Amino acid sequence: MKHFAVAACLCLLLAVPSTGFAESGPHAEVSILPGWRQADGHHMAALKIDLDSGWKTYWRAPGEAGIPPRIDWVGSENLAGVWAHWPVPEIITSNGVTTLGFAGELVLPFEVRPVDREADIPLEVWLAFGICKEVCTPLHVELSAVLPADSKAQNPRILGALAARPDTAEEAAVAGAACAIEEIADGLRLTARLDMPPVGAEEFVAVEAEDPTIWISEAVVRREQNVLIAEADLVPPQAKPFPLDPQTLRFTVIAGGRGVDIRGCSVAR
Repeated sequence: MKHFAVAACLCLLLAVPSTGFAESGPHAEVSILPGWRQADGHHMAALKIDLDSGWKTYWRAPGEAGIPPRIDWVGSENLAGVWAHWPVPEIITSNGVTTLGFAGELVLPFEVRPVDREADIPLEVWLAFGICKEVCTPLHVELSAVLPADSKAQNPRILGALAARPDTAEEAAVAGAACAIEEIADGLRLTARLDMPPVGAEEFVAVEAEDPTIWISEAVVRREQNVLIAEADLVPPQAKPFPLDPQTLRFTVIAGGRGVDIRGCSVAR
């Protein structure tokens, strides 16, 4: 299978330092929406990327030729844990290559578990991400913000992004997921059988491995009644077969603006 490289785009590395809630760079403005403190003590906030007309940015697993985003929270205080709630991405096809991302804007909610739930959360955020139009530009920004403990008002932009998350496997009535794995010359070939009702027309399956350095081809997808079958190649940097625990795989089925998030699969018998 052909391996597409990000180098196929004209790429420029641009550093955009910041000391506040928002910062502008070429074709993109990045900001932090401070959000609110929840009843469980966690804080819900969001990163917001506004793009110039015609530009796009990428989902957490952008596809064969996209630029995967990276977020670092080193330097933050009163932070015991943080996780992102990604909305369902758009399926974008350009010059015969399919990527997953967002055109115009991305609101990415993130949930913070503080050490002290009664105290503010000073954040230091380092974000590396890609934007594309005719050319692709990797950017990185550094943002500082304080998430106040007494903030209770829910931001409708964050609520909208949370509502756009994929359904869980339980919500989508997924009955099971089984994977067959075979060795190929430069890695592994995966065939996943997802027992689930249709999500919509022209279903797309994004496959993610626990190790982000593993290149994964666009899945070839077909349906046999209530079973969605996705086949993809997984190639590590060493370009040879490798051990893989199928329970560490993640599948996102996308169609018609909907998504279903499936974590792990059993070994096919």
